[in-house]
Amino acid sequence: MANFDVPEFDYTRYSNRQLAAVPLAVLAVALLVLTGSFLATGAPVQLGMDFAGGSELTVQTTSSEEEIEQAFDEEPESVQEVTAPETENQYIVQFTTTDLESLTEQAESNLEQDGDADVVQLESTVSESFGEQTQQTALLGIAVAFLGMSVIAFLLFRTFVPSIAIVLSAFSDIMIPLAFMAVTGISLSLGTVAALLMLIGYSVDSDILLNNHILRRQGEFYESTNRAMQTGVTMTVTSMAAMLVMGVSAWLFGVELLASIGIILFVGLAADLMNTYMLNLSLLRWYKFEGVRS
Repeated sequence: MANFDVPEFDYTRYSNRQLAAVPLAVLAVALLVLTGSFLATGAPVQLGMDFAGGSELTVQTTSSEEEIEQAFDEEPESVQEVTAPETENQYIVQFTTTDLESLTEQAESNLEQDGDADVVQLESTVSESFGEQTQQTALLGIAVAFLGMSVIAFLLFRTFVPSIAIVLSAFSDIMIPLAFMAVTGISLSLGTVAALLMLIGYSVDSDILLNNHILRRQGEFYESTNRAMQTGVTMTVTSMAAMLVMGVSAWLFGVELLASIGIILFVGLAADLMNTYMLNLSLLRWYKFEGVRS
């Protein structure tokens, strides 16, 4: 794959503090958003049905989404139109309650007034306790992946500053999309957890590429940096374009989960560009020219 013609950036115009200030400020804002969300709601981000528990049913009706929302005693968490081929007037409705029998009766009685309502499918409910167990398992998976990434970084470079630069960048790459989810109301689900796990992999890939070019290959610091950027920026921007297309296409076709995954990965990859070539690079430059090597 040919690299983009990435213009050389004159890093000599900026001090290490200036380079690190922007990504650290963005990280600080992200942590404040997550802290505020946690204090207000009890969770850093909104929990989806996979983690909070609830019910889901699919209804066939020509009623509008507003009429569907008003047909139930409990306000639905979401009403999403099904856009599958040869499928018309079907909606997936999610609730926090697990009383499917009551929801079915309300759908059939309140929407049946139009003579066009039918409960097509009843999805299995997720109890609150099971959702909590799933949530703990998912968070444990993220923690284990992050810990494993940190161990690999320290084993590869065996020095504190280059290794902690990778870990700090990866941490920020996760916190910024989480804060974006909190602000935009994207729920944390098994699908979005998978997107966060993918971001850990993307982050490690670009950061190790940069560290390896600067610390292990011959050449002057800024020459090595430019070589790493030619490859790293090409990979990241290409992935961002693919995720943006996927997210927009899924949103247009009403596939909410894929749209959420696409936009989370897009935001995370944009954060990775900033963290890799500003935060990580500033720490590497300090280590090369000012720090004490261990």
